[in-house]
Amino acid sequence: MTVPLEREAKRTALILAASQAVVGAVAPVAISMGALTGFYLLGADKSLATAPVTGYNLGVAIGAVPAAMLMHAIGRRYGFMSGSMITGIGGAIAAAAIFQGSFWMFAAAMALIGVGGSFVQQYRFAAADNAPSSFKPRAISWVLGGGVFAAIIGPQTVIFTRNLFEPVEFAGAFAAVIGLAAIGLVILSFLRLPKDQIVEREADHGPARPLGQIVRQPKFIIALICAIGSYALMSFVMTGAPLAMVGCGFTPDEATLGISWHVMAMFAPSFFTGRLIARFGKERVVAAGLILLIGCGIVALSGIALWQFWLALILLGVGWNFGFIGATAMVSETYTPAEKNGVQGLHDLLLFGSVAFASLMSGQVYNSWGWDMLNWIIFPVVALCLAALALLLVLRQGETRA
Repeated sequence: MTVPLEREAKRTALILAASQAVVGAVAPVAISMGALTGFYLLGADKSLATAPVTGYNLGVAIGAVPAAMLMHAIGRRYGFMSGSMITGIGGAIAAAAIFQGSFWMFAAAMALIGVGGSFVQQYRFAAADNAPSSFKPRAISWVLGGGVFAAIIGPQTVIFTRNLFEPVEFAGAFAAVIGLAAIGLVILSFLRLPKDQIVEREADHGPARPLGQIVRQPKFIIALICAIGSYALMSFVMTGAPLAMVGCGFTPDEATLGISWHVMAMFAPSFFTGRLIARFGKERVVAAGLILLIGCGIVALSGIALWQFWLALILLGVGWNFGFIGATAMVSETYTPAEKNGVQGLHDLLLFGSVAFASLMSGQVYNSWGWDMLNWIIFPVVALCLAALALLLVLRQGETRA
């Protein structure tokens, strides 16, 4: 029975990876252009330039629980398709806001695009939940591997469309979001996921436990800390990077290419991260990711040449990949299929709420203290996450002795 299950799991993971490549390409569009468009639309005070990116991340956070509830009600196939439609509508409103010169309308549109993005964030859970235990880490990696293509599609979309409606800058890039969402809608129509699919068929998991009992598990708490640390740091540094590059005299296209390298680094390791987890364990892979984030900070603090920006962003991307995939795999072991919707929704609400706060603070910190301070903050956050992993190891050794 495992062979047919794995075959179906691979088909599902491939479809979700393809959608990740296209609908997921909206994220680098929003992130690379969000702060620069905000800067373009604002008056003399540029301190809120990253607020649209915060709006995007806040949309992902706010949309997490409703997305999980909607998919529980109508099934993941139609839920994911609804998410693509929301993304397309958000792109249309964002383009209209730029034409009207309305900063806050643009920020609201970015939040709506983020709500659509909250469905994309559920792809990895859908792939894991549709797979037998032996394939779960690879299923997550396959889906996130689609982000390699998103790293190419998104920034190239920006480069070819951002001046489409000159002299109105950036509007073309957000109009292109409509097309990306429409293509994703078609891809997702090929999913075969029953409404109440019980994925892990090898065992009887029994009734769902109370949500409070699940989230009090030390493994869940520590996995969440590491996921938030990895993702929030990535958002914090990445959101400020385009502003810093343009501020140092580089062009918007060079800043966009830097984000392209970054997003590619975020997702390219996904083709083998699952195998690394299987060989070395989730916690070690998370620790490796956190150490790479330290490397990002060291490179970024070493100078402001273009190669230093790009190398720092590459290390930031790979560190996020190891940290986030490892933490996601840790979380997926803390709940049963009957419990997945509530746990995943709460997890992403907390995760992307933190990411939204990090992106907002990125603009504030950059405007007040500059690029260096953005990178100094990496070190204490990584230290906290590594301490949490060490605590988990101590707790596990105590359970083994008992």
